[in-house]
Amino acid sequence: MKRVAVAYENGDVFGHFGHTERFKIYDVENGKVTVATTVNTNGSGHGALADVLKKCEVDTLICGGIGAGAKRALAEAGIVLYGGVSGNADQAVEDLLRQKLVYNSEVSCDHHGEHHDGSCGEHDGSCAHHHAN
Repeated sequence: MKRVAVAYENGDVFGHFGHTERFKIYDVENGKVTVATTVNTNGSGHGALADVLKKCEVDTLICGGIGAGAKRALAEAGIVLYGGVSGNADQAVEDLLRQKLVYNSEVSCDHHGEHHDGSCGEHDGSCAHHHAN
């Protein structure tokens, strides 16, 4: 685990992956967070979010609810999923690093299509600014 993303809103894990407007991305070295930054998704939705994470070189995701299509897209991108998580985002990452994260490997989101206005935008490459190298 080198880079962990959390679906993020107001300091907490956001409840619906497909509607998240930002990710908090944590660089991890030797079991500790070294850098944390927030990246906007620029309106990308559902499957496109997996591409955002892949471009950001994320290997692990923490989120709340997530649908089957997004789970498949993450798996295809090689991103390990910890879903069904709620509460403080920073604490969730700390719990993951200490192998104490409470999550639901069977998490699903069955209400796709509701509240989705089809306005999924394109990723602008903002993750290029994330790298601390």
